[in-house]
Amino acid sequence: MYKFFFLSSVIVLTGAAFAACSSVRASATAIPNPTLDAPLASARGEQTAVLAGGCFWGVEAVFEHVKGVIDVKSGYSGGSPATAEYETVSGGQTGHAESVQITYDPSQISYGQLLKVFFSVAHDPTELNRQGPDTGTQYRSAIFYASDEQKRIAQAYIAQLNGAKVFSGPIVTQVAELRKFNVAEAYHQDYLLNHPDEPYIVFNDLPKLENLRKQLPELYKAK
Repeated sequence: MYKFFFLSSVIVLTGAAFAACSSVRASATAIPNPTLDAPLASARGEQTAVLAGGCFWGVEAVFEHVKGVIDVKSGYSGGSPATAEYETVSGGQTGHAESVQITYDPSQISYGQLLKVFFSVAHDPTELNRQGPDTGTQYRSAIFYASDEQKRIAQAYIAQLNGAKVFSGPIVTQVAELRKFNVAEAYHQDYLLNHPDEPYIVFNDLPKLENLRKQLPELYKAK
């Protein structure tokens, strides 16, 4: 298991972790649009999507740069609210996954397009209970659906991508009902924005933003 050591607000990684982080730079996959998706709404509004794809810092940062997204919060989903606390979740025994709650305008972007970003540049959906240097069930890939429509779109898209063999291995993303999204501690919010020079951010998360800008320019916005 990879370890992180925090010294004077700077993350120091072991050599093995640095090697794993370096490989993240090239991790982005061109994928098709979902064949099943919600139509764009005729009027402006707000809807939410909850997704988990490893450390929430990078996933939050990616979606903050997606057109049509209004707000993104880091938090915990999948376990009891009583254990939704960073140090406890980090033990990997709570059932929680580090996740993000995305508030978006359904007249500007569809749920399926958010999933396209999620699968293509926000994380690697073929990694089981890990992302890059982070390991444990708290870093699993998961879609927490809030409606039957979200469930259908997510399941259909996974089947579509697996059937097309878009990735080198099968998608292991969990599709589970959202029971409660628990907002994480304040210091986790906008973490990349506030700590752009930390080694973890530089090696793991800034490349995701560059992949979003290059691979999905029609969905990218500068914040």
